Amino acid sequence: MMNYRLRERRSEGVDMAMNLIIYFSRADENYAVGYIDKGNTEIVAEFVQELTGADMFKVEPLVPYAADYNTCIKEAKERIGNAPVKEKLTDISAYDTIFIMSPIYWGTYAPEMETALQGLDFSGKIVRVISTHEGSGLANMVSDVKKMCVGADVQKNGLAIRGSQARNSRKKVAGWL
Repeated sequence: MMNYRLRERRSEGVDMAMNLIIYFSRADENYAVGYIDKGNTEIVAEFVQELTGADMFKVEPLVPYAADYNTCIKEAKERIGNAPVKEKLTDISAYDTIFIMSPIYWGTYAPEMETALQGLDFSGKIVRVISTHEGSGLANMVSDVKKMCVGADVQKNGLAIRGSQARNSRKKVAGWL
């Protein structure tokens, strides 16, 4: 959901270079870390927000995933190409740099990210990609983001953070930024 800062800046009509984080994250059972209250990608997104002052938009599935990891992964595969979300951004024109962040599901971002990115005008934007994973690295995420973000300068040097190291990744995120 859109955070308060995003709404506040828009209502004030503030015109300055701004960053936006669009991210998907899932708590519950995660590979290699067990059950967690906050998803690994959300933890890393909060580091990016803290370090850049970016606004945040969390992509949430219309139908939540199952709590257990194996069922979640099966559901994610079924949702590829058809993953409805609770809320979508409609205008990102106020932003210069967009951070797109997701765990790796089936070789790329979570299916809900595709839904969230569809229809947005990325012309002239800088797009930076961050994944959380347990061995897949960035997988196909950078190339898939490039396909979705037509007109953007999608940076090739994305950042891949192991989910099991998310809580301790602030320094790595800072170095990448």
